[in-house]
Amino acid sequence: MSTPAVELVALTKSFGDVTAVDGVDLTIRDGEFFSMLGPSGSGKTTVLRMIAGFEQPTSGTVRLAGQDVTGRPPFARDVNTVFQDYALFPHMDVLANVEYGLRVKKVPRAERRERAMAALESVQLAGYAGRRPTQLSGGQRQRVALARALVNRPRVLLLDEPLGALDLKLRRAMQLELKDIQRDVGITFVFVTHDQEEALTMSDRIAVFRDGRIEQVAAPADLYESPASPFVAGFVGTSNLLEGEAARSLVGRAGTFSIRPEKIHLGDEVHDGDATAPGVVHDVVYLGSVNHYLVRLDAGPTLTVLRQNLRGTTDEAMALRGQRVTVGWAPEHVIELGADQQLQKEES
Repeated sequence: MSTPAVELVALTKSFGDVTAVDGVDLTIRDGEFFSMLGPSGSGKTTVLRMIAGFEQPTSGTVRLAGQDVTGRPPFARDVNTVFQDYALFPHMDVLANVEYGLRVKKVPRAERRERAMAALESVQLAGYAGRRPTQLSGGQRQRVALARALVNRPRVLLLDEPLGALDLKLRRAMQLELKDIQRDVGITFVFVTHDQEEALTMSDRIAVFRDGRIEQVAAPADLYESPASPFVAGFVGTSNLLEGEAARSLVGRAGTFSIRPEKIHLGDEVHDGDATAPGVVHDVVYLGSVNHYLVRLDAGPTLTVLRQNLRGTTDEAMALRGQRVTVGWAPEHVIELGADQQLQKEES
């Protein structure tokens, strides 16, 4: 087995009385696209900054390729960071921006020109070397920042919400491009985001952060299909939670359970063998290709049901408001969840 690209051992960071990162243990494999996902203030960016060396941990260890780098400054670590604002020099053309790090390292001119052009080619910007950053689109500037980081041939590339400033359409296009680039160059990417769609689209594995701790580490499909806690179920996609008396009534036993909206059948789509429950359509939310139906069950909870707009009209969908319906789901699509780690922490 190859040496992990990044290992974090009992990593903790406190700012006064506030513990931003609370004893994080994490192993990131060499060559994988790894995402750290969580809401604002969950600790993911602080962890990234400690890997980069911009923040020193209060306690714990950072290892890169098996070497303890906890006390090393950023320039002595085999990593590069791409930030959300790109930080390009407006007075330099694209080629000079990409070459800058090599020039600081006193790499000979011919070699740095060759390496910079190769980096621009890897992000499909070979024909833009002579342009200034102001002459580029947001997506192109993002790729220049990526080329500038890749040209140094780091073992690990750290990306701190680099797509956050882009519009939705461009952000989705860049998600696919980033993954393609990562496959081509073979470098370990560690990507920080609060956007679960970004993480699910690009990642080999994802760590979900909450209040300075990791709730779950898993591949995207495993994270979505088998969330470890109610927090993960609710943060990664939309989830319907059943607990207390509703769980006993609908599932048949005590506990906390999750059913994804797309796994629930509505009305004439209910299958033989489904568990069923009657209720009333409280509201219909039109989302273009799909509708979300909010069904208030007689048993108490309101479930979100996702239905693709494959047949029927929007008017027909909206006409279901206030109507009594039956919903159903296959028993195997009910996921039993463990207790939230935060609740465990507060109770201990």
